[in-house]
Amino acid sequence: MGHESWEGDAWKERTGVNVWSMMSVDTKRGLIFLPIGSASYDFYGADRKGLDLFSNCLVALDAATGKLIWYYQMVHHDIWDYDMPAQPALITVRRNGRDVPAVAQLTKMGFVFVLDRLTGKPLFPVEERPVPKSDVPGEAAWPTQPFPVKPPPLVRQSFCEGDISTVTPESNRYCAQLFHSLESDEMYTPYGRNLTLVVPGTLGGANWSGASFDRASGYLFINANELGAVGAMEPQAAEGPVRYRRGSKEGEYARFWDDHQWPCQKPPWGTLNAVNANTGEIVWKVPLGVVDELKAATGTPNLGGTIVTDGGVVFIGATIDSRFRAFDSRTGEQLWAGDLEASAHATPVTYLGKKSGKQFVVIAAGGGGYFRGKVSDALAAFMLPD
Repeated sequence: MGHESWEGDAWKERTGVNVWSMMSVDTKRGLIFLPIGSASYDFYGADRKGLDLFSNCLVALDAATGKLIWYYQMVHHDIWDYDMPAQPALITVRRNGRDVPAVAQLTKMGFVFVLDRLTGKPLFPVEERPVPKSDVPGEAAWPTQPFPVKPPPLVRQSFCEGDISTVTPESNRYCAQLFHSLESDEMYTPYGRNLTLVVPGTLGGANWSGASFDRASGYLFINANELGAVGAMEPQAAEGPVRYRRGSKEGEYARFWDDHQWPCQKPPWGTLNAVNANTGEIVWKVPLGVVDELKAATGTPNLGGTIVTDGGVVFIGATIDSRFRAFDSRTGEQLWAGDLEASAHATPVTYLGKKSGKQFVVIAAGGGGYFRGKVSDALAAFMLPD
């Protein structure tokens, strides 16, 4: 099923097109939701021309039989590694005075797709818009991509000289020199034969951190990265598995940041967002994290999810500054921050202690991963004082 969307036999013996994030299950309706990743090789598609179903799709299956109920493709013929990174969020949307069961899929592009859980139809308009072509020989970038009208993108999707960071003179010089060595264009610019800036990059937007949902307010809480990527498509040996691979002097997955790993665009570099799922509007957006050397609310790159409590508190680690934070779910005001042994690229859990009767919030603070910094095996637990 779906192989007709691949040119010839390109779908056979193909890696990728897998669920590398987490699935969600609607136990009441017997549905399972699969966020499916991109086809390999991630940045080159001349050997897999077409839509490449079911890559980059949210797929709903009958949980008892595996029968396909619906699918929705969010990136056509992906050549950016814009796979579906996060667990689908099962939410409820108020529409014309009634509750509509919905599913929200976060993306690296910074888009949030809100679909009817039963049919897969978008609950807000989605437009197919023209996007740039590829200059890689043989590549056939799909001519359009889906752009949700609502919610608006959570991150910047283009970059110009006026966006270059000025947090320090050294960073500005480094980033300006880097920017002027790159080719750049609008959203969905493919990596080209020359070094290309792609915004957002593979760590940009809402990554595998996922979202939390407060049904009382209809708010969806999402942390996101403002981070571009750099690369050029380099020819490979004739006997190689693909004709072109992404590369740069910083390796295959180079980021658009300086030698401190500070992103090259003006802050904020990481944000926490509240999206009203009923209206499709961003209710509030605040910087998430600090760079201590800069003594400013820059936000930081972040990976790790939120939870929200009935008491109206959003808890999150995620940032690279080794802190755990609590925010007011209605306003975005930071209520509290606590130090950790290392950064917490994880999602918190909350529970009631059986003996104490008190509510605990726990976070794994392991550090490491994609970012510099301390590593640890700490599991940190917090509770309110008496």
